[in-house]
Amino acid sequence: MYDGGKVVFGLALFVALCTSPLWLSVARGGGGAEAPPLQMPAPAAGKCVRDGEWMRNSHMELLNSWRDEVVREGKRSEQLADGRVIEKSLTKTCLGCHTDKTQFCDRCHDYVGVKPFCFDCHVETAGG
Repeated sequence: MYDGGKVVFGLALFVALCTSPLWLSVARGGGGAEAPPLQMPAPAAGKCVRDGEWMRNSHMELLNSWRDEVVREGKRSEQLADGRVIEKSLTKTCLGCHTDKTQFCDRCHDYVGVKPFCFDCHVETAGG
């Protein structure tokens, strides 16, 4: 095997090139861009249906479960742990407080590179 050194060198070069984005990120400090600032609702708008950290991480699961419960089971409201009863509605409940879709929803979705299909059916508010 006279070309063994060339093969090993070629494989090492290939691996280095394929992983170069990872190495560049580590060399630059490893952190990504900061999350975009979001336009939050006024304090007088009321309390959100869940706490902020949970909503940042799991709002899509909440909206999917609401969709399934409303459409398939006809359950249009929910009593929260604090006793409030809310309507399971993206446009009435969520966008009732977060009134500007472009300054709230779109900023975060663009930042993480997702294309939600909510507004394929739901009407955007005047601010969005």
